Amino acid sequence: MLRSSVVTQSPVIQHIETPQLNIAYEHHGPTTGDPIILLHGFPYSPRGYDEIAPALAAQGYRVIVPYLRGYGPTRFNSPDTLRSGQQAALAQDLLDLMDALALPQAALCGYDWGGRAACIVAALWPERVRCLVTGDGYNLQNIPGSIRPRDPETEHRLWYQFYFHTQRGVDGLTENRRAFCELLWRLWSPTWARNDERYPLSAPAFDNPDFVEVVIHSYRHRFMYVAGDPALEWMEEALAKQPPINVPTISLCGADDGVGAAPEADDDIEHFTGPYERRVLAGVGHNIPEEAPKATIKALLDLLKG
Repeated sequence: MLRSSVVTQSPVIQHIETPQLNIAYEHHGPTTGDPIILLHGFPYSPRGYDEIAPALAAQGYRVIVPYLRGYGPTRFNSPDTLRSGQQAALAQDLLDLMDALALPQAALCGYDWGGRAACIVAALWPERVRCLVTGDGYNLQNIPGSIRPRDPETEHRLWYQFYFHTQRGVDGLTENRRAFCELLWRLWSPTWARNDERYPLSAPAFDNPDFVEVVIHSYRHRFMYVAGDPALEWMEEALAKQPPINVPTISLCGADDGVGAAPEADDDIEHFTGPYERRVLAGVGHNIPEEAPKATIKALLDLLKG
């Protein structure tokens, strides 16, 4: 029986070189196992998978949990590289990681930024994705449509993104990054009792020297306030068409998500053209894997063994 209280030794951090990054990642399980890549979001870290990676590894899977660009020990190879946080850069990092590890295909699981990277790779390179567990459905940004204002309640929830559009936001995140990110944890997972216990485990990952620059670029690019990486413009153009995802997918949605609770009707279903299921998790906020490890494990195993 799977247990949510898996206890394991601290995972060893490994590094691998890609064209733009030296990616730090945590590895669990046998190198011969079927690969699963678990991707964290903002402002989170691989600690979100502490109760998931060991349980999957115990069943023989090869589990890889990378630190995204701007987090933890992951570093850019060159000081001249744009510290982009755009969605295409996150997806390219995932592809580069898979190539560097010689993984022709992997199961993907991600939420927030990590879910966006996973969804993009599933949409544009479906042959690389065995199956997908996505936090909050279809995570591809509709950047051309971002100029249209949304309803006031949604705009209110996006206050932090608008804050980052200003120099005050840059300075605030720089000076108060741990307190700021802790506030987001509390706002986004308002009913989770373990915020105070778990946040200190992820907070050190935000001390990365590129964290602020990557975060600010991410939230400015998605509203077209800054340019992206010219080498990735082709991908952004493809994403603007909102391509469908046809790989087997389970969407996990938090009923108490402070960014935006799951609506009663699934408004993402039209974007999934393959086997697809949406599961709304009662009492769960935005930090889906860390708040609901059993449900996350079950979703992955249902796809992998189904």
